Formats: sequence, structure tokens, C-alpha cells
Amino acid sequence: MKKMLVVLALSVFGFANAQKGTILVGGNIGYSSQTVDYTVGETKSNEFSFSPKVGYQFHDNWTVGGEFTIASSKEDEGVDEFKMNRSKFGAFVRYSVPLSQTFAVFADMGAGFQSLTEKNYTGSSYSKAKADGMYVGVTPALFINMKDGFGLNFSIGGLSYDKYSYDNNGPDVSTFNFNFGQTFNIGISKNF
Repeated sequence: MKKMLVVLALSVFGFANAQKGTILVGGNIGYSSQTVDYTVGETKSNEFSFSPKVGYQFHDNWTVGGEFTIASSKEDEGVDEFKMNRSKFGAFVRYSVPLSQTFAVFADMGAGFQSLTEKNYTGSSYSKAKADGMYVGVTPALFINMKDGFGLNFSIGGLSYDKYSYDNNGPDVSTFNFNFGQTFNIGISKNF
């Protein structure tokens, strides 16, 4: 009886996890909008982001692949307007541990290059700035298997480091973020 339970447990464990030699396709789409009413005026901001990734699962728990992000944001404050476009291109490695046939936890570590363009319209003046840099990040998440390796990914933040160097002798900007519990992301993924 014990052997039968062990065999059953191992088969459920293996079935819940994506199989070695499969292709992972997934990503996130995000949108946020905010309006703040001040006594002197109103500020409106919105942001859209798209982050696909593709990887190869070379081991039952390990996946390696590429990731890409494009994001655009805009903030209006009366006659003043601020626009920013960002892009990231890099690689990631994922370690996943199945908890049951339906649930698994994983952590993605990504690193790569990034760039941004900022445009400021203040009254009658206009300024534009460009920057390039690198990023590194770790994001733990929960995977819920809906059917046949297709599922939802949930994360509540992570750990990241970003560095930008602005063109034309502009400043170098480094940012370290520890935002567990401050953000909430939902994505989808499918193993083929």
C-alpha cells in the first residue's frame, strides 16, 4: 500500500510540473490610470505595459529563456505633459517547485538591457531625454494550472536593480526596489 501511495504521489508530482524538453510561452499585460484632484487643478496619469517571455524547460524544475518589455506612460497636469517610453530586452532563468497538481511556486531571475525616452511639454517649452542601462530582478510567483499546462501566474512584487545613463552628459541613475506586497501582477503561461 505504501509503495502504491508513493507511486501515485510521484505521478501527480510529475504530472503537475511541466515536462523537461517543453517550451514555455507567457507574459503580462498591465494598465493603470490615476486622477488626482488638487485645489489648483487636476493631474491625470496612465501607463500601459506588455511583457512577453519565451523559454525552454531543460530540466523538470529549470527553465531558461528570453524576455521583452515595452511600456508607455503619460501624465497630464493642465498645460504640462510628461511622456515616457521604456523597453527592456534580456534573459531569464526560472526555478519552479510543484505543490500539487494545480499549484506550483516559481522564481524568475531576469537580467538585460533597457532604454527609455522622456518627453516634457511645459507650457511653450519642450525637452527630450534618452537613457540606456541595465536591469536585474528576482520575482517569486504562484502558478495555477487551469488545464494541460495552461495557467495563471500571480506575483506580489519582487527585488530589482535598475541603472540608467542619460545621453549628452546627463546623470547616471541607479534604483534599488524591494516591493514585496506593494504590487500585484497577473499573467498567463503555457507549456508546449
